[in-house]
Amino acid sequence: MLEALKERVCALNRRLPTEGLVKLTSGNVSGRDPSTGLIIMKPSGMPYEEMRSEDMLVMRECGHILEGTCAPSVDTETHLEIYKHKLDIHGVVHTHSNYATSFAALGLEIPPAITSVANYFGGPVPVGPYVSVGGKAIGEAILQYIGRSTAILMKNHGVFTVGSSPEAAFKSAVVVEDVAKTIHLAMAIGKPVLLTEDQVESAFEFYQYEYGQK
Repeated sequence: MLEALKERVCALNRRLPTEGLVKLTSGNVSGRDPSTGLIIMKPSGMPYEEMRSEDMLVMRECGHILEGTCAPSVDTETHLEIYKHKLDIHGVVHTHSNYATSFAALGLEIPPAITSVANYFGGPVPVGPYVSVGGKAIGEAILQYIGRSTAILMKNHGVFTVGSSPEAAFKSAVVVEDVAKTIHLAMAIGKPVLLTEDQVESAFEFYQYEYGQK
C-alpha cells in the first residue's frame, strides 16, 4: 500500500542522522496520504541504516495498523493527534537536534533575531510545556502552542515540526536547527537584536508569497 509515500517517508527518516538531527534510533518522520488519509509511520527503535520502505507501517488516523509487522514509533499517538486536528498537515517530524533542543532544555523560544526565523516561522519558534513521552497529550500541547509556526520546541524534550508534506516538515526541522545554532552563537557573544513585529510580518509575507518559483 502507498509504496511511493513509504519510499519518501523512509528516505526522509534515513536523512535524519545524516543532517545531524538525531543520534542512534531517536526521532521520526511520518507522512499522510491526502487522498486516502492513511498515515505512514516509522517503526520503533530501528537503526536508520537498516531501515527499508517495507519496514514502514501503514495505519489509519485511529492508529489501526493496516500493513506492517514492526511496532510503531513511541511517538505515534502524538503524530496521529496532530493529523486528526490539522487537515492541512501531511507531514510531521520529531528530532532532538542539539541547538534547538538546548533552547527547549531552558524552556526558551527561539527569538526572531535573524530573518530566517521570520521567513519560515512567522515569529519566534514557540516553546510548549513538558509533557510525558508516549501519548496524545504531547500532540494536544503542540496544537495548543504552535500557532502559525511550523516548528515548536517541547520543554525538556525536543523539536516537532509540521508541514503540508513530509518534505516540508523535514525542511522546517533542518531550518529550525540551523537558526537555533546561529542564535545560540550570537547569544554567546552578546544580546541578539530582535526584529520588530512589523519586520517579522514583512519578512514572513515576502517569503510565503514572493520567494521562489510560483
